Amino acid sequence: MSVVLMWEARAVEGRGAELLEWARAQAAVLAVEPVRREILRAPQDRVLVMTWWDAGYDDAGLPELPEPEPGLITRAVHRWRFESVDGG
Repeated sequence: MSVVLMWEARAVEGRGAELLEWARAQAAVLAVEPVRREILRAPQDRVLVMTWWDAGYDDAGLPELPEPEPGLITRAVHRWRFESVDGG
């Protein structure tokens, strides 16, 4: 089974580049290497990190990115977990 973990945060205005670099550094040192990793950005200084895993949906052992320092983000990080339905 393939599971995707999504992590999304919004930086304090003007700190989007800093949040992006922070997320890149955190994604590079996960305790276990994901099958695939993608980091995206969007308007309003949003950063999204997606990691793909060969694991079950409820696998509690999958590493997740932590919360950045409070002064870097405007709100708590949003996290979602999805499972593949197309077998890919």
